[in-house]
Amino acid sequence: MKVHTAQLPGAETSTDRVIVTPDAVIVLDGASAYLPSAIGPGTYAETLGRNIAAELHQAPGTPIANAVAEAIRRTSEQLDLRPGASPSSTVAILRARPDAADLYVLGDSPIHYGIGHRQHSLTDDRLSAVATPEREHYRAQLRAGHGYDDAHHAALVHLQRTQQQARNVEGGYWIAETDPAAAHHALTTSVERDMIEWAVLATDGAADLIEHAGHRWHRIAQYDDAQLTALLARVHEWEDTSDPDGRHLPRAERHDDKTIAALASIWT
Repeated sequence: MKVHTAQLPGAETSTDRVIVTPDAVIVLDGASAYLPSAIGPGTYAETLGRNIAAELHQAPGTPIANAVAEAIRRTSEQLDLRPGASPSSTVAILRARPDAADLYVLGDSPIHYGIGHRQHSLTDDRLSAVATPEREHYRAQLRAGHGYDDAHHAALVHLQRTQQQARNVEGGYWIAETDPAAAHHALTTSVERDMIEWAVLATDGAADLIEHAGHRWHRIAQYDDAQLTALLARVHEWEDTSDPDGRHLPRAERHDDKTIAALASIWT
């Protein structure tokens, strides 16, 4: 399984992580805690990702949700985390087996996949259904030209506090934090080998901009490291020069971290 990846900024400052094993790709998007934490989101995502990879290696046939649940438990123990005062992370995983590929998405880091020009997506949009008025408020302010000012920051704080009430509860959204049970609320599918050829995993900071620009995922799946890096640089430049105030594509930050992993052929 040959995987090409790119990140912007680099792993030394990004809170995204991408981990590649002989038969799996793991993409994580770490987010800061709502309450102050001594552990940064990048450290959390790195630790969680390594623990997931270890679980998948030690028990190749285990359901991915079981591996993620145990990894959350281990990570919480290793980093001495507490609910609500811990960073969190999305988790997107593709695992190749001899006859099928297992896909797993917890949080808003999507997996796009297909065969030839045919495309499918595994996307967790439950977070977007939470705190809708608060989200629409900050987006409306951006569309009106107010930009990333103090009022925008205050609106985001209010949004996050509202989202917190819906985190890892029925009817809300699910994310990796300290509760292993969250792992079993992911979106999953297994795709038979003759129905999947390529795949692209991405954090939302990359995926949203790439889709807005109209790129096709089956083409991006063929990119090598240099082409993926150039793609992320182009969408980053678009944010800077064409939409610095978030009018055209309202988003929480001018520049979110961007990570992408592309597999042109899962089985070779």
